[in-house]
Amino acid sequence: MASIILIACLAILGLIIAIALFLAGGYLWWRHKRSQLQFIEPNEDEESSSYSLRAAQDIVDSGNPPSKPQVPVASAPAITNPIQNNINRKLNGFLNLRTPLIGSGSLPTPTKKSNTSTGSSANDGTSKDTANKSISMTDMYLDTDSSENVGQIHFSLEYDFQNTTLILKVLQGKELPAKDLSGTSDPYVRVTLLPDKKHRLETKIKRRTLNPRWNETFYFEGFPIQKLQSRVLHLHVFDYDRFSRDDSIGEVFLPLCQVDFASKQSFWKALKPPAKDKCGELLSSLCYHPSNSILTLTLIKARNLKAKDINGKSDPYVKVWLQFGDKRVEKRKTPIFTCTLNPVFNESFSFNVPWEKIRECSLDVMVMDFDNIGRNELIGRILLAGKNGSGASETKHWQDMISKPKQTVVQWHRLKPE
Repeated sequence: MASIILIACLAILGLIIAIALFLAGGYLWWRHKRSQLQFIEPNEDEESSSYSLRAAQDIVDSGNPPSKPQVPVASAPAITNPIQNNINRKLNGFLNLRTPLIGSGSLPTPTKKSNTSTGSSANDGTSKDTANKSISMTDMYLDTDSSENVGQIHFSLEYDFQNTTLILKVLQGKELPAKDLSGTSDPYVRVTLLPDKKHRLETKIKRRTLNPRWNETFYFEGFPIQKLQSRVLHLHVFDYDRFSRDDSIGEVFLPLCQVDFASKQSFWKALKPPAKDKCGELLSSLCYHPSNSILTLTLIKARNLKAKDINGKSDPYVKVWLQFGDKRVEKRKTPIFTCTLNPVFNESFSFNVPWEKIRECSLDVMVMDFDNIGRNELIGRILLAGKNGSGASETKHWQDMISKPKQTVVQWHRLKPE
């Protein structure tokens, strides 16, 4: 009888634990889904900038526009209550983003009621600020280096004023470089409206060709013309690889404040090699004491880091891994520095490394951008090692440290993209 009672108690206890785990898992799943929808809500004095992204295949030769549902013109105020916003996001996949209006342009926009003299003066000041921001946005993403050409891309842009929808047609590529051993490539295009980098669209992959024809249409719905002018169209052509990382072929940036949307525009743009060594620089020092087997890395400061946030800044911190071969052994981190591209870290990390293993180990130094929502992004990295460093500068720095024991060797390094 006692054993039966014990078994019953254990069964009840197991059932209670299973229910508790089920409820905890459901709660964590709900929190995860809820966090994915919590984007920055617009202020009361800003227009709602929700948009949806949708892609559809379109055969240009047929001349028939792709079918898409009509977007009703909203008669209610742009800002609704939070519950309604949440429902709309779940049903329609809308993402609420807050973006400064950048660039005024001379595009046809619906006429608005005249404001008072006070409001007019405020608008004049705003237009000056937006002009300055337009220049900074263009300079941030536009690459003026035209030394190397890696093919061309043909695309068109059209704007539906009635439905506030940008229509992008990625048509074809020409004279792309070969990335495969067969002398061809498997190209596809990744489309992004910068500075939003988390929501990307891609064309289909065209196999074994250097002159692909994609003929695909993408719709960016719910974009008022003022909001659209704050964006930069980024087309990045990749070569698909089944068993390794896709190779970057080339990219093109087009600030939309420079496009006249009064009519349909067609572009042939020369692709440029992806921006290399533009992640910023890191000043660090190395010192090794053979007597006590202490390896010291000091992260002094960084400069000209790549902007990862919508405000043109980053929230950088540095993560360091001590490695022996491919095995990671010990990790260290610096504090986070908010809203800066030129942080001063002044952080030192000491590792216990025996002399006989100093040539086998390495330091993987990663400069990261901290994000409250989503994953932290890599800004750039270097690998300090005596044999297989990430570059000649990193290898020389390590060798100088070994040849000058007990001395601090300071050196600037260019950060490499992942």
